[in-house]
Amino acid sequence: MKRGNRYRIYPSKEQCSLLEQHFGGVRFIYNRSLFIKNLMYSKFKINVSEIDLNNNLTSLKELHPWLKDLNSQSLQQANRNLLTGFKNFFEGNSDYPTKKSRKDNNFSFQVPQNYQINLTSSKIYLPKIGWMKIVLHRDFLDKKIIENELVTKEVKGEIILDQKLNRKFDILKTLTVSRTSAGRYHVSILIDNHVPEPEPVEFDDKTTVGIDVGIKSFAVLSTGEVIKNPRFLKNSLMKLKKLQRAVNRKQKGSKNRRKAIAQLAKHHQLIANQRNDFQHKISMRLISENQDLALENLNVRGMIRNHNLAQSISDVGWSEFIRKLIYKAEWYGKTILRIGRFVPSSKVCNVCGYKKENLTLNDREWECPSCNTLHDRDDNASINIKNIALNNLNTVGTAGRACGLTDISQKQEARSLPF
Repeated sequence: MKRGNRYRIYPSKEQCSLLEQHFGGVRFIYNRSLFIKNLMYSKFKINVSEIDLNNNLTSLKELHPWLKDLNSQSLQQANRNLLTGFKNFFEGNSDYPTKKSRKDNNFSFQVPQNYQINLTSSKIYLPKIGWMKIVLHRDFLDKKIIENELVTKEVKGEIILDQKLNRKFDILKTLTVSRTSAGRYHVSILIDNHVPEPEPVEFDDKTTVGIDVGIKSFAVLSTGEVIKNPRFLKNSLMKLKKLQRAVNRKQKGSKNRRKAIAQLAKHHQLIANQRNDFQHKISMRLISENQDLALENLNVRGMIRNHNLAQSISDVGWSEFIRKLIYKAEWYGKTILRIGRFVPSSKVCNVCGYKKENLTLNDREWECPSCNTLHDRDDNASINIKNIALNNLNTVGTAGRACGLTDISQKQEARSLPF
């Protein structure tokens, strides 16, 4: 099973400059290779391979000597990432690869090999950059695995884990270096402990919980529990506006403006960290307490086009929360069921099945004309999500089959999927 652990690093000023050069170099190679692939295919219908792109790095280094100061494997990894983007596009899993810009605040590069970790003094070595401090706030590997299965070396009484010496074990995988918009540097260490994923735990109606995510409440469970929406962004809007006005008052290009921008980015980072921490705690609790979770397959990208709700939807972070639930369910052998986004879970009475067609977003409660049951909108939706997901499995017989399809274009919506 593969897992990644993210740690904060503290490079020196010289190392920060080298890291920035790597960010820019990887972005430059990615954009250059994208241009070459598009040009060769549009003009000559030639598909450029990864080998061709890597061979082109030699000539690029002659034209741009500063590329020689960068880790060559990181540059090759940029070509590999580009081809992975094309593969995902042709498989229908992502959009067509586009040019990277420094304005996207997506600064990262990968180190596939030859990095070292000093387990005694908490330092990490990156090729072409050197040793720097790292905060290992959690173990990335079990201590027994390090002692019994990996090779370590001792230098001046300090224990060092060298990826090069352990390459044959294929446990220490790719390391990713990144920088946030607030100027904080991190490394993510990918580990493969070769432990197979656990078999899915059996579930039934009693061990399944339906979850209806929303804006007024972060989530409402079919058990009746309501998880409040912390609204981290909304609660910090006044502070953000004040910091943004401070940026606007400063002269462009001045040192004071750069300081104001750094303060603004730091506060945005704080909000993102608060949201991330909250979602990790809630998702871990839900996975630990239940065998199966049922969710809606929401079209978040389409929903944020509604300018009245875009900020609130972005603040609550539905997509990231569901992503956390999915990969944690894989870790612990739990099941995630998804129902179609077009299923009227809020409009259908969970008691008698009556459908209230004229229900609007402002109607938080409604009474069923058929059975006279008073429904809370979100609580009713969560119960329907659970019942529909389980009913789809019972009707179809397998979680991988489509259920209730009315149109081939809805094949990704009208189904229950385990993830």
